[in-house]
Amino acid sequence: MGGISKHWRARARLFARAGAARSAGSALPIVQLVIAVVASYAIAYYLFGHLTPVTAATVTLSSLGFVRDARPLRVLETAIGVTLGITLSEVILLVAGQGLWQLALAVVITLFAARFFSPAPGFAIVAASQSALVAILPVAASGPFTRTVDGVVGGVVALLLTALVPRDARRVAHADAKRVLSTFTRIVEGLVAELRRGDESDIGRVLLEARSTQPLMDQWRGSLDSAIGIAKISPFLRRGLPELARQNVMLGGVDLALRDLRVVTRRLGVVMRDGRPRHELADLLSALAGAVRLLEQSLDDPAARPLVRQNLILVAVKLRPELLFPDSAVVEGSVVMELRPLVMDLLTATGLTPDKARAALPTL
Repeated sequence: MGGISKHWRARARLFARAGAARSAGSALPIVQLVIAVVASYAIAYYLFGHLTPVTAATVTLSSLGFVRDARPLRVLETAIGVTLGITLSEVILLVAGQGLWQLALAVVITLFAARFFSPAPGFAIVAASQSALVAILPVAASGPFTRTVDGVVGGVVALLLTALVPRDARRVAHADAKRVLSTFTRIVEGLVAELRRGDESDIGRVLLEARSTQPLMDQWRGSLDSAIGIAKISPFLRRGLPELARQNVMLGGVDLALRDLRVVTRRLGVVMRDGRPRHELADLLSALAGAVRLLEQSLDDPAARPLVRQNLILVAVKLRPELLFPDSAVVEGSVVMELRPLVMDLLTATGLTPDKARAALPTL
């Protein structure tokens, strides 16, 4: 019983810590949402004279939300979807009145229309929920299409708040980038350990980790796209665009390098079956891991990027099979050949053009 009690106490502490971190991390989005809701309600109520501008608030909340992707285009798409549902529902109310079958008709038409305009399932659900809300609420005393006007107000306010009180998605993109690069380093270090031991028992685990990096890349790409989209329209974040552009170049190179790393890991899984240590390859990959670690540090210190490039070039010049394995070891030479595109792609991640990165490799 004591063990069970300790287990649940530990889980409760983990839950509390995770919840506190989640709440603290949501502080800025919460402030943005509160400002947006109050502003949209005030505009609809005081400027347009609408007594119950419910949809002004709901459209604002639906458009902004807590999603990682806060790009203006996504906010606009959501606002259009929600307003579409409201408008269709108001048209049905105007033509056929209010009732059960009218509610069903409004939801059906909205769902079909939303699926026609967007492949995203969430788009249709958000539009239909607003359509149902309008069909259920008492008809606005302010006249037809009052709810639609309120919805447009909410969407416009959401877009303006994205620019004027932006969520600094740069921090999210920065954290995602560090997560990808630290995982990259850990995978390479795992390969180094296996090569030094001459043991392939953990190669399967390393390969599994290498294959699981795609969701991390997708998160980084999404958060970086969001950061760039917000910075383009926000006067407060526009100065960060050059650094985001450099990170975008890094993302492209790292994405390709991770694909190359999976190929290298699979090859090593075959090579290591004979149980022999391979210190030359281990030293090569150890130097590569150090360069990737420096690349991660360069996210905080851009001045380190030339050093990253220098370290990668020092690895690149060794990537000639006959140089590392003069006895014509074909198996090890195949690994060296597969490391060449990996190092080249990492060089492009530092800002080198593909031609210059290719030129850093020794001729064969």
